[in-house]
Amino acid sequence: MQQRSEETRSRIMDSAVDLFSDRGFGAASVDDICAEAGISKGAFYHHFESKQALFLALLDDWLKTIDNVIEASKDKTVPEAFIQMMEAFPYIFKSAGHHLPMFMEFWSQASRDKKVWEAGIAPYRRYHKYFTSLIEKGVDEGSFVDVDPQIASRLIVSAAMGLLLQGLLDPKGAKWEKVARDSTTLLINNLLKKK
Repeated sequence: MQQRSEETRSRIMDSAVDLFSDRGFGAASVDDICAEAGISKGAFYHHFESKQALFLALLDDWLKTIDNVIEASKDKTVPEAFIQMMEAFPYIFKSAGHHLPMFMEFWSQASRDKKVWEAGIAPYRRYHKYFTSLIEKGVDEGSFVDVDPQIASRLIVSAAMGLLLQGLLDPKGAKWEKVARDSTTLLINNLLKKK
């Protein structure tokens, strides 16, 4: 029973990504999502209280990929944590897939809907806080040079989002996983204290 419920939820989410990407959040109705997923409205509302709740669940689902990488690197030294994140780039890029229209829908809805904006800005703030504390830890443990952790953290989050957007806009323009790895290596090498 639980497996069937999870399969239904997954079908709803897959259908929503397709429809939101193709038509936009506003034009894709709950009826459209139900028809695409082959489910009843009752099944939809069993899993999601609204179309907006589904929309936000899609964002949360993708962010779990990044959050899992961060969680897995908590007991590492700072350089090891960065290396572990670097090794996760292929999976992060793969999970973003070819969903540029979906990302654009998130940003578009965030400009119009306070709840979507709050849900969208929360991860940026969370990742900024995480990288700030990680860099502070690196400075404190003596593995990193003395830098402003706030500025370095903003740079990391901005570069990550920029690389992701470039990868979605121009998937064949570069080997984006390699660019992300090389950029992280460049950053780590410049932050590491020379012995």
